Amino acid sequence: MNEEYDVIVLGTGLTECILSGIMSVNGKKVLHMDRNPYYGGESASITPLEDLYKRFNIPGAPPASMGRGRDWNVDLIPKFLMANGQLVKMLLFTEVTRYLDFKVTEGSFVYKGGKIYKVPSTEAEALASSLMGLFEKRRFRKFLVYVANFDENDPRTFEGVDPKKTAMREVYKKFDLGQDVIDFTGHALALYRTDDYLDQPCCETINRIKLYSESLARYGKSPYLYPLYGLGELPQGFARLSAIYGGTYMLNKPIEEIIVQNGKVIGVKSEGEIARCKQLICDPSYVKDRVEKVGQVIRVICILSHPIKNTSDANSCQIIIPQNQVNRKSDIYVCMISSAHNVAAQGKYIAIASTTVETKEPEKEIRPSHPCNQYWLVFSSEGSVLTHCDTDTELDTALVSFNQPGLCPCELLLLLASWALGLCAVCDSWRAPVL
Repeated sequence: MNEEYDVIVLGTGLTECILSGIMSVNGKKVLHMDRNPYYGGESASITPLEDLYKRFNIPGAPPASMGRGRDWNVDLIPKFLMANGQLVKMLLFTEVTRYLDFKVTEGSFVYKGGKIYKVPSTEAEALASSLMGLFEKRRFRKFLVYVANFDENDPRTFEGVDPKKTAMREVYKKFDLGQDVIDFTGHALALYRTDDYLDQPCCETINRIKLYSESLARYGKSPYLYPLYGLGELPQGFARLSAIYGGTYMLNKPIEEIIVQNGKVIGVKSEGEIARCKQLICDPSYVKDRVEKVGQVIRVICILSHPIKNTSDANSCQIIIPQNQVNRKSDIYVCMISSAHNVAAQGKYIAIASTTVETKEPEKEIRPSHPCNQYWLVFSSEGSVLTHCDTDTELDTALVSFNQPGLCPCELLLLLASWALGLCAVCDSWRAPVL
């Protein structure tokens, strides 16, 4: 290790591994180190299941009903890939797809008025969907035709809209779209987490909707892809690319010091040895004193023994809950994957809900609403909390609910920083608590 490198990379998150791979391909001498014994950093896929228990200090071993520990690859940060997005294009261009296999997710869903609806993926589904009324569908179709024909480099497609000046709110008004349709479009198609985009120039939003449509057209079922064996396979793929071109990798390597001289980084010290470098790339956790916190995300992981209800027994799906539907400032995302993706034991499903923190103590606002024998994990960018509920009652789901009277037991994990949504086990309807 006592050598000089062009680049030293600390952390094996996706960003770091992509950069490491690119540097190696371009002939740079790269040393890549991580304090963890696995790839992925904060966005790793933890395997076996026993390691997940250790990570969150769960006493004892996983029960036999969980299957083999090696069958589990649990993502710490959930993410689906847009089929025609930049990351997929990068994977294809670098040929990292040689090391990966992907599966199309089975559906995309959106929450509206107390129920979840499938985002239509075919013309027949669109005609049959009750997500919009007949006249709304006609107006929305005109809007989609406009988006499909839009080309920011061809003024003939603008139809009186200035893509660099006209706010998206004005474009919606031009097509007379109602609030529910606006929520659906901005959050389920353009994938904005807040409504700030409404007062921004419309060009980016239109291009986001075009990307969704193009991604959907590639595979039909949904616009999303997911790698088999979990998201941790993505950084490993780029790590293999780097190694092929001479990159050196060291896992489980503690970093003692980043050496700075005359205001410049000149090396890294680990286990008494110093590796010198011309350039340092690292994830934020290695330079905490230089990072400014601008937000926080809270997540809930639940292990289910059946798919989420009202999703046509999908093996994988994403459910988006727009902020306006539950009186929040940020959207809630629910991502579900299963044994079909080689991330769980046979017959098991992993559901992860995520949202931006809106209170000072979000962990205290999420607790099981009913005794269960499942584990539910609540973790944020700054720490983790684990709760284990012991009971003799056998339940298929992890029950999570907001601590407030009047809520029915939840069948699905639903995470909220200051709210909770639940899928009622009795009436199969979604509802939010009334403040």
